[in-house]
Amino acid sequence: MTDIAIIPARGGSKRIPRKNITGFRGRPMIGWTIEAALASDLFDLVLVSTDDTEIAEIARSEGAEAPFLRTGHADDQTPVSIAVLTALEQAESHYGQSFGTVTQLMPNCPLRGDAEIRDAWTHFKSGTHPFQISASAFGAMTPWWAARLMPDGRPDWLHPDARLRRSQDLDPLYCPTGAIWMASASALRMHRTFYGPGHVLCPISWTAAIDIDDRDDLYLAEALAALKGTHDNGSSGQCA
Repeated sequence: MTDIAIIPARGGSKRIPRKNITGFRGRPMIGWTIEAALASDLFDLVLVSTDDTEIAEIARSEGAEAPFLRTGHADDQTPVSIAVLTALEQAESHYGQSFGTVTQLMPNCPLRGDAEIRDAWTHFKSGTHPFQISASAFGAMTPWWAARLMPDGRPDWLHPDARLRRSQDLDPLYCPTGAIWMASASALRMHRTFYGPGHVLCPISWTAAIDIDDRDDLYLAEALAALKGTHDNGSSGQCA
């Protein structure tokens, strides 16, 4: 075994209690990510890292491995990269071997399917960058026109030279999403973050990139899934 997918799923989510196993389209939310990871047929091991026994049981019932609970780093302050690194170290100790690549798949991105994972994998493997982070392009609300609102109502433009230009004349801007992060395991051990030296962004569609953090995100994801069919997000081969 050389390639591991790690799904970090702590039990103490606050904005949506028990978010990672809350119901989404008829099953626990984490189930969609487990299914996508397994269906991609890329990983020697699909591991759920959690501090919660119920989540671990559900993960196993969905087909993932969850042979141990996370040792620390289960609060809402620890960067997720550290939680994934902890899971990697636990897995290597438990299975008695080292892994070459690590893929982080957040369970609150249920519209990212196996096609997106395979596309990201192809892009990662075809390059020489040690870290790759999924990202989606901003849509109608372009950050080129962003402004801070001063107390007296005046705008403090972040990009004053761009505010009068048409959106089609501006370069697209991208926002990271937790959908699919990949790294060389040795580089992750060294730098302890997916944002290590030489990291690149891998674009995916905004629908596949939806990251559910609150109820509004959940309602949007449910609506999109109902309109397009679960995992049928029309995205393929978008990494550039």
